[in-house]
Amino acid sequence: MKNVIKNSKKGILMVTMFAASLSFAKETSFFTIKNDVKKTALTLKNVKAGNLLSIIDDNGVILYKEIIQKTGIYSKGFDLTAFTDGAYLFELNKDLEIITIPFSVKSNTVIFNKEKGKTIFKPYFKVKEDVLYISKLTLNETPLTVAIYYVNSGESELKYSETVENTMDYKKAFKLTGLEEGSYKVIVTSEDRTYVKNI
Repeated sequence: MKNVIKNSKKGILMVTMFAASLSFAKETSFFTIKNDVKKTALTLKNVKAGNLLSIIDDNGVILYKEIIQKTGIYSKGFDLTAFTDGAYLFELNKDLEIITIPFSVKSNTVIFNKEKGKTIFKPYFKVKEDVLYISKLTLNETPLTVAIYYVNSGESELKYSETVENTMDYKKAFKLTGLEEGSYKVIVTSEDRTYVKNI
């Protein structure tokens, strides 16, 4: 597969969009938490219908999930004191980012650690004419792996793979002309998460 590396206007627009997203995500007013003896009230601002809110334990097991129904402000009370002692997190899965809010439970007491909350940016995929664009913002410069597979009759054949380190802003364009006709699967792995795009 031939690589075409371009700094296009679309790439610059995506970076601007990610930067705006980042500054928004860093605002402490995005969410508020009120801890009561029995209930924790979680309020999230600027959510969209279709966003997914989950509570996940330290082993990655999803204990609760809810698809947000209304755009705007989400507010709900949770009885987290019933959880066994351990580490947990709220995870809000949005269109281009995942926001985590960690907390722990010890002896029926819930403690939030807002400083350890983070925003993980998802990769952005776009196919226009015969070019596949991939963009991914990684603020902590963790390694990022991109793999492109040709899929035929259930079999996958690796066509391209690369691992990139020490970069905050991955942008690449792949020319699709001259490839075998059929389906392709793009897999991006970063920050212990895997994202798949079928084209």
